Amino acid sequence: MYVIVVGGGKVGYYLTKTLVNEGYEILLIEKNPQKVNTYLDRFGGVVLQGDGCEVGTLEQAGAGRAGVVIAVTGDDEDNLVICQVAKQRFHVRKTIARVNNPKNEEIFRRLGVDVTVSQTNVILALIEQMIPDRPMVHLMTLKHAQMTIVETAVSEDSMVAGLPLAEVKLPPNVVISAILRDGELMIPSGATMLLAGDEVIAVAQRSSEEPLRRLLAGS
Repeated sequence: MYVIVVGGGKVGYYLTKTLVNEGYEILLIEKNPQKVNTYLDRFGGVVLQGDGCEVGTLEQAGAGRAGVVIAVTGDDEDNLVICQVAKQRFHVRKTIARVNNPKNEEIFRRLGVDVTVSQTNVILALIEQMIPDRPMVHLMTLKHAQMTIVETAVSEDSMVAGLPLAEVKLPPNVVISAILRDGELMIPSGATMLLAGDEVIAVAQRSSEEPLRRLLAGS
C-alpha cells in the first residue's frame, strides 16, 4: 500500500520512519527545505519538498494511487484542506488527520475526514482510566452520529441493580454491548442481570451519556 504523510515535524518524522521500517511504500511531504535535506539523508528518496495543501504537490506525489493520506502538520486548517483535496480531487480511499484542537474533531468528521487523532483527547482518556472513581470513561469516539463507546460501573444504589437487562429502560440510542464481572467479560442477553459492581461497556450517543451515567451509577 502506498502511503503519503504530509508534515515533517516530530510526528511526521517518526511516523515515516516507522512505516519505512515496516516495509510500506511511503512518501513524506514537507515544506521546509532544510528538513527535506535532512530527511533525504536519512530516508533516501521518499521525501518531497512542497505544500501538501496544493493540488500540484499532491499530484506530483502520486496521490491518485495512494491508499492513505495522513496529514500531521501543526495546523488544523492545513490538515483539513490536505484531506479534503486528497478525497475530492484524487479520490483517496482513506484520510487521517492530526487534530491539535479537540473541538475541531467533529468538524473534520462532518467534512469527510475518515479518521481524526487528537493527542489531547488521547491523554485525557488515559487520565480518565487511571482515576478509580471516575463515573464514566470514554473508550472511543465513533465516526457517525456522535456515537461513543463508554465504560461505567453499576453502583449499589442504582435503580437497575438486580434487574434483568430486558427490564431496564435505557436512554435513547444506547446499546449495552458487554459486561465485565469479577474479571470475566460477558456478552449480555435480555436475561442477564445487572449487579452492583458490574462494569458496563455501552455504545451511546453523546446526548445519552449523562442519562446513562445517572441510570447505572446513581446520583
